[in-house]
Amino acid sequence: MAKDIKHPAEKSLGWLLLQAARAHRNRVGDKLSSLGLFAGQEQVLQTLDSSGPLSMGELAGVLRVRPPTVSKAVARLSALKLVRRRSQKEDGRVIRVELTAEGKEKATQIETLWSEIEQDLLIDMDSKDQRRLRKMLRRIARNLTKPGNPATALEEMESEIDSISEPTS
Repeated sequence: MAKDIKHPAEKSLGWLLLQAARAHRNRVGDKLSSLGLFAGQEQVLQTLDSSGPLSMGELAGVLRVRPPTVSKAVARLSALKLVRRRSQKEDGRVIRVELTAEGKEKATQIETLWSEIEQDLLIDMDSKDQRRLRKMLRRIARNLTKPGNPATALEEMESEIDSISEPTS
């Protein structure tokens, strides 16, 4: 008979938050793979869909990652013909990224997928619980990204996007 082994930090809020984030990331990853995408790419497509064309720097700012991280993600999405890069007429050094028609279709599919996951995530929470959770998660993110804190969300997101590998067929 298997022994019921528990992690020593299982009662820690940080541990529970990490487990919830992993479960969410796994669910998103599974659903994105059905679209031929992997976790992290949807963030770029969703941002461009809601904001329109952005410079690489603007996109990095919205995603809270460094420009080289965005550059890698955009290169992969460009290879999939979901985004295109264009030099800005006023300053050819500035590259703007925009969705292609295929990218817009994917963004619509992602929105549907994201809504399905959100419904699962909140299945037994009323609107008051949802508001309270949003407020607490924002506070946690703020606390962890305060200046001088070595473990920032920026570093976490960069690590997440950088660790993404191409989906296997």
